[in-house]
Amino acid sequence: MSLHIEAKPGEIAETVLLPGDPLRAKWIAETFLENARCYNEVRGMLGYTGLYNGKSVSVQGSGMGIPSAMIYYTELIRDYGVKNLIRVGTAGSYQPDIQLHDIVIAMSASTTSAINRHRLPGTYAPTANSTLFLNAV
Repeated sequence: MSLHIEAKPGEIAETVLLPGDPLRAKWIAETFLENARCYNEVRGMLGYTGLYNGKSVSVQGSGMGIPSAMIYYTELIRDYGVKNLIRVGTAGSYQPDIQLHDIVIAMSASTTSAINRHRLPGTYAPTANSTLFLNAV
């Protein structure tokens, strides 16, 4: 158990989907996972583990903004051994060929937030592991 996640060891899968909205986490679990069970309700930030195509997958709400997300991402990796973090959510687009309900899989992202300067010198645009990225595509 960590400070913000009340799961017991082994209750969280190595792959975790991460919507910001905890109710979206609940919807994903109820809609796409078999035998979904809730492992976290701390501060209303819901987390579930179930099966997707026979593979154990978790879904954990991470809240709004980078600081909140960092709390959950850090605890999932450090305290629960999570290997694959997959952010899922909504976004806007300036591209006219991107329509409502299109799926975009980003290989990299950048931010002007100060959060990275607390952890690394300079700026940093994290890039997905190429194997994980290609498996997602």
